[in-house]
Formats: sequence, structure tokens, C-alpha cells
Amino acid sequence: MCVYPAFVQVASEELAAQGMSHRVRVATVANFPGGAPDPAAAAREVRAAVDAGAHEVDVVFPWRTFLDGDAAVGAHLVADCREACGELALLKVILETGELRDPDRIRAAAGIAAESGAAFLKTSTGKTPVGATPEAVEILLGVARAFGGEVGVKISGGVRTAEQARGYLARVAEVMGREWISPARVRFGASSLMRDLLSGS
Repeated sequence: MCVYPAFVQVASEELAAQGMSHRVRVATVANFPGGAPDPAAAAREVRAAVDAGAHEVDVVFPWRTFLDGDAAVGAHLVADCREACGELALLKVILETGELRDPDRIRAAAGIAAESGAAFLKTSTGKTPVGATPEAVEILLGVARAFGGEVGVKISGGVRTAEQARGYLARVAEVMGREWISPARVRFGASSLMRDLLSGS
């Protein structure tokens, strides 16, 4: 369950009160949605989220700075956020692939994130005009494969129907093998998708 940082503690406490904390993980966001090029600030947000009870944190990669030619700040930010997670939380890195656009840039940014400690590569915040695309997901899967399948992929932004999700899963199976598909390696942003799934599609 992904909530804004201000609600992490109350979500964690409510789940614990209902005896569901062992079944439902609390996720939140950091450096969201803009992806500021400030590693220290992003790491502070991550640390505060973990201290409040977050099990997973989705941090936005500083994609604008990366497009301006500075790759180092992205590596620094991801590494600092990974350190802030410690052993208590999983770090997912939102690359904003629809803004990076160029396949080589997407691949390079994903590689930096994976090398710097990301557990998942995520396509989008869902706050930009272009979210997940088949082309971007294909690139992220290629990077995940290059890292031995140890890095997961989260397909987020614009996935609204079960049919779309099934199409992505079919491609994941082709590239990575069906055995790779599990919550430990493949996720979907479900803000819009959930409505379609609950409708019985």
C-alpha cells in the first residue's frame, strides 16, 4: 500500500492495530514528484519514511539534471537513499522514462540506478504526460537481465487495464522467463489498474 510520506506512520499503526502489518507492506515516495538534484535532502526523506515505518520507498531519479549531462548526481542520490534504507526498507527508483525519451538515455539512467543500489527500476511517477511504454519496459528488462535478474522492474504510469497488464507480463515472461515473475521482481503501479481489476476484467 503506497501512501504519501505524511501518512506512513498512521498507516503502519492502523495495520498493526488490525493485525495486518505482517500481510500488508507500507510504501511511500521521496524526492517526489519533481526529482530534485539534492542527494542529502532525498536521503533525509527516505530516512524519515523508514523511521516512520515504511517498508519500501520509491525515490524519483534527478532526471532533469541527468538530461543536462550530469550523471554523477543521480548515482550519488540513489546510493545515499539506498544507505538511508538500511536493511529495513526496499528502494525503488523512479526514472521518469517518458521524460528521458531516448532509449540510450533510459538505458544509461537505469544502469546508474541499478549499479547504485536500486532494488527496482520504475518507469514513472504517473505525474507526467508519458508514463510506462512497451519500449521503456523492454529497456528496463534488458538492464535487469544485465544485472543477473537481481533488479526488479515496476511498470507504472498509464497502466489502466488488466489487458495492458497481461500484455506486459507476457513480455516479461519472454525476456526474463516465467519463473522470474513474482512480487519480488515485477510490480505494477495500481492506482488506475485497481479499478479495472475490481470490476472483474
